[in-house]
Amino acid sequence: MLEITNVSKQYAGHRGVSSVNLKLGQGEVVGLFGENGAGKTTLLKCILGYLKYSGAIALDGEPITGRNIHRLSFATCEHSFFPNLTPAEHKTFYEMNFPAFREKRFHGLMEFFQLPENRAVKRFSVGQQNQFEVILALCQGADYILMDEPFAGNDVFNREDFYKVLLGILEPTETILLSTHLLAEVESFIGRAVLLHQGKIAGDVTTLELEESGRSLMDYVKETYQYEGNRVAKALSQMTEEE
Repeated sequence: MLEITNVSKQYAGHRGVSSVNLKLGQGEVVGLFGENGAGKTTLLKCILGYLKYSGAIALDGEPITGRNIHRLSFATCEHSFFPNLTPAEHKTFYEMNFPAFREKRFHGLMEFFQLPENRAVKRFSVGQQNQFEVILALCQGADYILMDEPFAGNDVFNREDFYKVLLGILEPTETILLSTHLLAEVESFIGRAVLLHQGKIAGDVTTLELEESGRSLMDYVKETYQYEGNRVAKALSQMTEEE
């Protein structure tokens, strides 16, 4: 279990995350949602140890250190691959450093995305680079796979097909924590939704609970954030009156 206890991270001039408490069990597929600046990326980077924070983050009761960090992987739109290397060279590097590297999955996903294995990644399009970033995160052999807007720049058909493939390849012990703005697109893919608002947990619900209550994920988000359905009309009215 990945357990986040009372985690806070403050930046100069603004809040990152504040008193976040969250538990992620093995085999869960969790969507992490929130408006821009809600703290999604900050929380992911705290889990990975990229940022200093107050509070505690533990993996099966142990702090995350160099001894167990291999159990976490990260796919980020900021990219973490080596641009001058080819995918084949990345595979060799990962096999040397991650004994649980999933070679069969790697080749399967490379074929699925139709990515060349012997071309430097810097020569890929942005969309292809994002795809390769996700492939590395999924093939490292990690138990907890964190994704931060991993498919920016990819068309909707690629994204939808990939979610279906991902559900088919995940092992029961693999956990996904996916940060995205694409609520409707991932609703059928995730099993649980966690909402952040101004750095704090604003909601935490399973998709089964939503289904049983007859609500969609979008309904739940709007209720939680107290979304005003007439905000556009009010804004247009005010702008028209000013003229």
